[in-house]
Amino acid sequence: MPSAWEIEDLKSTNDWCFEIDESDGNLLRDSIKSLFEQDRDLLSYSPSEFDFGSSWEIIEKALLEAHHRKGLSIVRGLPREDLNQDEFRLLSWAIGLKAGVARPQGLASQYISAVQDAGTDYRAANGRGYSSNAELDFHVDVADLTILTCYNKAKSGGQSIISSGVTAHNYLIKERPDLAEIAYQHFYFSRQQEQAPDEKPFYSLPLFEEESGNLFCNWNRNRVQSAQNIEGVPELSKLQNETMNFLDEILTRPELMYTMYLEPGDIQIINNYRMFHSRTGYLDFENDLQKRCLYRLWLAPPDSIRLPESWKDFYRSVEPSTVRGGIIGQSYDKTCSDFDKTQSKFMSMKINTS
Repeated sequence: MPSAWEIEDLKSTNDWCFEIDESDGNLLRDSIKSLFEQDRDLLSYSPSEFDFGSSWEIIEKALLEAHHRKGLSIVRGLPREDLNQDEFRLLSWAIGLKAGVARPQGLASQYISAVQDAGTDYRAANGRGYSSNAELDFHVDVADLTILTCYNKAKSGGQSIISSGVTAHNYLIKERPDLAEIAYQHFYFSRQQEQAPDEKPFYSLPLFEEESGNLFCNWNRNRVQSAQNIEGVPELSKLQNETMNFLDEILTRPELMYTMYLEPGDIQIINNYRMFHSRTGYLDFENDLQKRCLYRLWLAPPDSIRLPESWKDFYRSVEPSTVRGGIIGQSYDKTCSDFDKTQSKFMSMKINTS
């Protein structure tokens, strides 16, 4: 399985790395500049408005690589230098419009997030990593795919870290089959106080599960630990704690943990049921215009596969080619609903009405 990689596998081939050439980048820049309106709501844009030229063929190959092969990919060459931060945000959004149905990401039901230090406490009961400068635990996001576009990198630190959940699973079975059995049992995760009105403040999932011949991986230590303070969540057993610690030890082994800097103009695409990702802490610039900033999309792609039934509480649907995933939050309104319906129709995807 291509997603069961070790670092040497990534270094030995560049089939997961892609590049947009300068002429295509210029075409994309011109398209964004002609369409950008400062006060226009992103949800009002249509995928058909944007001209990607042949650069879309490159991005499409990267999406395929991340989704169905290695579990991650990198695209370099977005026209970063010629776009201001708001224009680059629109470009990031346009990629999502062409690739699938973006999913909301938090309490405010926002469909795109600036990954930027806002001074939040990652370890708080409502903490989120994207708005802090903290070192993050290995985790998955609540969507089939995560797309990160880089506008600015930090003054120091802020490296992206990825380990294959599939490889970690194989190591766990080989080295500690007793703990692998525990990993197939349910663990409880906090929703970090961002639950929708119809959701509980926690959900439960195994760390590993199989469905239709596919392995699904799930992990987020911070949310497991946070859930321990929620009424109704069982206390972690000694074996569960041991399993968590051993899994993290596997993920951080030098031969398994791939570390990289995202450079301005890069796109990183990650499969959230095959890969675990994290980030080193970082020191930022004082100048606001130089501060680290990436834009994050959570995406339901049209070619998604069936999820295990136990993931329904996590993704709100397990059916393939369905609009699923995201943190619905508490500001999901008619504008959001209309966007989901319009975009799902454009992508010929089923809409989740549960």
